[in-house]
Amino acid sequence: MTDTVLDRLLRYVVIDTQSDPESQAQPSTEKQKDLGRVLVAELLALGLDDAHMDEHGNIYATLPANTEKDVPVICFCSHMDTAPDFTGTDVKPSIVRNYQGGDIQLTGDASRIIRVSEHPDLEHQIGNDIVTTDGTTLLGADDKAGIAEIMTAVATMIANPEIRHGTVRILFTTDEEIGRGADKVDIAKLGAAFAYTMDGGRVGEIDDETFSADGVEIEISGVAQHPGTSKGVMENAIKIACDIVACLPKELAPETTDGRQGFIHPTDINGSMDAANLKFIIRDFTNEGLTDKEALLKSIAEQVIQAYPGSTMRFTVTEQYRNMKQVLDQHPEIMANLTEAVRRVGLEPVTNSIRGGTDGSRLSFMGLPCPNIYTGGHSYHSPLEWISVQDMEKSAETIVELVKVWEERA
Repeated sequence: MTDTVLDRLLRYVVIDTQSDPESQAQPSTEKQKDLGRVLVAELLALGLDDAHMDEHGNIYATLPANTEKDVPVICFCSHMDTAPDFTGTDVKPSIVRNYQGGDIQLTGDASRIIRVSEHPDLEHQIGNDIVTTDGTTLLGADDKAGIAEIMTAVATMIANPEIRHGTVRILFTTDEEIGRGADKVDIAKLGAAFAYTMDGGRVGEIDDETFSADGVEIEISGVAQHPGTSKGVMENAIKIACDIVACLPKELAPETTDGRQGFIHPTDINGSMDAANLKFIIRDFTNEGLTDKEALLKSIAEQVIQAYPGSTMRFTVTEQYRNMKQVLDQHPEIMANLTEAVRRVGLEPVTNSIRGGTDGSRLSFMGLPCPNIYTGGHSYHSPLEWISVQDMEKSAETIVELVKVWEERA
């Protein structure tokens, strides 16, 4: 009960929980359950007697209501896995106490420097305590900061029963970083009317909109022939795949778009002379924009394959997630109460559209409307990741104020 949000973050980040996109299991890595077992033990110690981990590594727990009002059941959600983009093994967190400005030299890799010119949010952290990595790993504040904030808020409500609140459900998921965080969540067991993910960035920023997202796979069958006798016969599948990528519009790439612009992004290419495989992610804020980009990609692939009459192509689209704003706009009170809570902690709420997705994207379309709240983290998925202790405290305070708002307005 006396642990701070910093105590919890430091305890969680040293547990390696990276997910694995190549694994078909859920969780994709068993080591995610190492953190899960720690969290279940802590929740039970706090008095949440139903805390448990299911076979997929998801954690469920309940903080019972302490009011007679009919308050909707709220869920707070964060994910336990860290991104596979950069190693999360042997994390050595470092704390810059009473930050006084300037660049931050990381201790484990002299080439890693968190520069103010590249991280201007540091200018607002004077006097705060900054947690970083040593430069050799991720920090894992995405999303262990969110977990630490939820745990701290729960402990605060238990220690202060004068804080009136309805029933609060806790959900910690696995494999969010590889797009499977909501796959095995039992919405019926959760029993919540709506949820909030703690998985955002800069304090004050709340997210009610995400990309809509699909995956595309193009499988190419070429014509193999010995190179010495291949004139007029060989149709190299690798070259066909490269031709498709070369024809992609440069103005529809992640590196050339921002704001509300979507993109077509090749994420994987492999092959041999006779067969090749291309994988893409397609992103847009509207379903129509998503469909248009998929049609454009298919048209490009079909035009390329026409130059190779002996070759064939298979084009497969897989839905990944949809823009959660389509659901949240039907429940305006969810965002209205959140913006009130943000103001109560002394921040001016800024509503954002995420150029990505969260567990909330999927959960919203599974019947659990779910916007996203700031955790205070910066430079996620990078060895330059950092977070302010005071910003984490503000995020935990926001959770407490939010449950109070819902109880007052019930």
